[in-house]
Amino acid sequence: MEYIFWILLFIIIYSYLVYPIFLFICNIPKWIINKKQVNKDYEPLITMFVAAYNEQDFIKQKIENTLSLEYPKEKIQYIWVTDGSTDKTPDILKEYTDFVVLHSNERNGKTGAINRGMKYVKTPIVIFSDANTILNKDAILQLVSYFKNPKVGCVAGEKRITPMNKDNAVNSGEGIYWLYESFLKKNESMFNSVLGAVGELFAIRADLFEPIEADTILDDFIISLRIAQKGYKIKYAPKAYASERASANISEELKRKNRIAFGGFQSIARLKPLLNPFKNPILSFQYISHKLLRWILVPLSMFLIFFVNIYLAFKQQWQGDWFYFMCIQLLFYFFVFLGYLFQSRKTKFKILFVPYYVFIMNFSEVLGFFRYLKKQQSVNWEKAQRG
Repeated sequence: MEYIFWILLFIIIYSYLVYPIFLFICNIPKWIINKKQVNKDYEPLITMFVAAYNEQDFIKQKIENTLSLEYPKEKIQYIWVTDGSTDKTPDILKEYTDFVVLHSNERNGKTGAINRGMKYVKTPIVIFSDANTILNKDAILQLVSYFKNPKVGCVAGEKRITPMNKDNAVNSGEGIYWLYESFLKKNESMFNSVLGAVGELFAIRADLFEPIEADTILDDFIISLRIAQKGYKIKYAPKAYASERASANISEELKRKNRIAFGGFQSIARLKPLLNPFKNPILSFQYISHKLLRWILVPLSMFLIFFVNIYLAFKQQWQGDWFYFMCIQLLFYFFVFLGYLFQSRKTKFKILFVPYYVFIMNFSEVLGFFRYLKKQQSVNWEKAQRG
């Protein structure tokens, strides 16, 4: 049992600490000499691609933001797909004559919208952005600059959670989590390749796109990783970012996380070649370390290690090292409980909610796994309410 405890503990610590620290140490020389500048002389034709479903309350703000981005307007094609929208979103977009607005009464989810809309792309670079996010002024310039390297097939932007004066459990936890993820993505990008892009903001070479399965949940992840499987790099552009509010409450966040977890297990089944270290050893090492462990083994380890620890502490008559380890775990779950009690309260002590958010993430993976086994997930996303 002692060996089982140490194995479980290693899996958790390796995933969250050892792997990121390993990447950082490997990248130290690059951190010292790497000072990437935006190359404003490289301005290829690009397409801004947005799939919008019933976004009439936010769409004008998104349009204004999109049109204000720094890039030669004559080099931008705008494609908006509004399939299934039953509000005024398509009508608002059609007021802009420079936009290609694709609307169908049938709703086939974001995956269907991307597959349909990509047939109308006429540029070498496509930039995807969610309809409920705001991009920074030079986001396009930052993303496009990486494509000057012909080995780069995809560029992932950064996701930022818009802070409030006093945040609740969701806003605090997600904000701190994405700071951690951004650090990890920067190091993965410098080491070799980022492990996937987020739908809020990413860009690809249009000729590398392949239509994805109609029931795909994590379209951004599948699109970007399949490009990486072809031998191209996914780079991270931290100065190109999309800002959005966190979920309104933990219930909405759990709904979102459950869907992502389902998509994670679906992606593992569809990206089986990445599990073969002989094909692409470095990418496989990253994929297993960052995604496979985080989605499958870490949640299982967090569940089992608590009961293994109780058994070992009991066997030692609640004394010695095993008792101290158990106290550390109980302290963690005490903070989880505090996060649950005060999840709707506003506080400046954001760190208080990190254990709660980590627990929710791993709990969602367990729920997502059972939903995946039962195939209980529609490709059509029910939008989470935002703060």
